[in-house]
Amino acid sequence: MGDRVKGKVALVTGGASGIGRGCAEKLAAEGAFVVVTDIQDALGQEVVAGIQKAGGKAEYVRQDVTQEDVWADVVAGIKSRHGRLDILVNNAGIGIGGSILDMTLEAWRRQTAINLDGVFLGVKHSIPLMRTSGDGGSIVNISSVAGLKGSANLAGYCATKGGVRLFTKAVALECANAKDGIRVNSVHPGLIETPIWLTVQEALTPGANAPPDLDAMSAMAVPLGVKGLPEDIANGVLWLSSDEARYVTGMEMVIDGGLMLR
Repeated sequence: MGDRVKGKVALVTGGASGIGRGCAEKLAAEGAFVVVTDIQDALGQEVVAGIQKAGGKAEYVRQDVTQEDVWADVVAGIKSRHGRLDILVNNAGIGIGGSILDMTLEAWRRQTAINLDGVFLGVKHSIPLMRTSGDGGSIVNISSVAGLKGSANLAGYCATKGGVRLFTKAVALECANAKDGIRVNSVHPGLIETPIWLTVQEALTPGANAPPDLDAMSAMAVPLGVKGLPEDIANGVLWLSSDEARYVTGMEMVIDGGLMLR
């Protein structure tokens, strides 16, 4: 156990698996009380049990990030139980791909609701509570390298993650102008081993019933030659969440093994 975010209260959306789980576990290991939210109840409770077994502090709250009333309730609950919120990791997201000619408006809107609206709602409802502590705070929005460059058959996903990128910068400036001490940054993962590849693979290779071979993909496309793990992203999120990054806001932290270099 460390103390880089000791005494802080963190909210991690989509914390039941993948990058969200990695972030929740890392922040808890470094001293934060972590509120893990998701709609995967069993997995979310499993994450919290693991954190507590390791000596950390956490709780699980069911949350659909697309619902504003739920966001209001989640943040109100954090205020009631903990009195403060120092870290928000807007991680919840999905990947729906396929040709833009075949994508339904329903699918487009569902992806936008989770990936972009969810981030907006998280920021809107969390900043007021962060400001009450007087100590500032850190908001980390999980985007993607797909928010920095286009990718065939992932136009909708790219649109949402690109939106997260610029939304982050705009809010960073708003908070800086308000002198509230809240820093807002985005993280852009590359080829990371997470469950999202199950849905992305179906879009890229119709009929596929298994995730892609990320090891082979990484050996071919990533300069470092290996895939990333949730912990690699969590390490970046931890730094941005800590006081070590007190002078960092509006930044795009790319964690991709050099993928964007090509």
